[in-house]
Amino acid sequence: MAGRKAGPDLVGLTVLALLSVKPSHPYELHRFIIDTHKDYVRGLPRSLYHAVDRLAEGELIVPVETTKEGRRPERTVYRITPEGRAELSTRLRRLLEQPHDDMRTLTAAVSLMGALHPDDAEHALRTRTAALEGAIASLNAHLAAQEASGLPRILLLELECERALRAAELAWVHDVLTRMSSGTLSWTRPTNATLLATLPTTDGDDGPTPE
Repeated sequence: MAGRKAGPDLVGLTVLALLSVKPSHPYELHRFIIDTHKDYVRGLPRSLYHAVDRLAEGELIVPVETTKEGRRPERTVYRITPEGRAELSTRLRRLLEQPHDDMRTLTAAVSLMGALHPDDAEHALRTRTAALEGAIASLNAHLAAQEASGLPRILLLELECERALRAAELAWVHDVLTRMSSGTLSWTRPTNATLLATLPTTDGDDGPTPE
């Protein structure tokens, strides 16, 4: 029996994106994910520590120092490698370009889109619009064929729902592209390294530990 195809590694992608801003230890990354409501990241804190281990094994991130203060656990600070930056760009562009049944992938991609150069993000979104237009055209043809066959309308609601969701997504992506073209939505890259310092921290907490 064939194994189930794994979905995108959204936790690993998020770790790479945050480390592209500045070196950090896993607890700092955990707090930032929580404080910015990146709810597409599931299974914290275990999933975060596992993602850090995988990325380190793949040499996409490397440890730069380990510190210990008082009775707190040791904290290892990681930084992203050039290979990690290339991998981040590839993964993020792919998520932006390709519609996925799991809407968490779009949420993750737009949440982290600032890690891309604006031109790369715009190109990826334009690729996505073409894919969405093709999906909608296919759904329209399928609906028309089913209607012509006399299938009861109640049995077509699933297709109608999918078409409506794709159409809404397409309209939103077009709006984002319009704002990017007009300059009302813009950003600089690399992202300002003070980003992670703009949120309140809980330094008095020893932080989560992997299960």
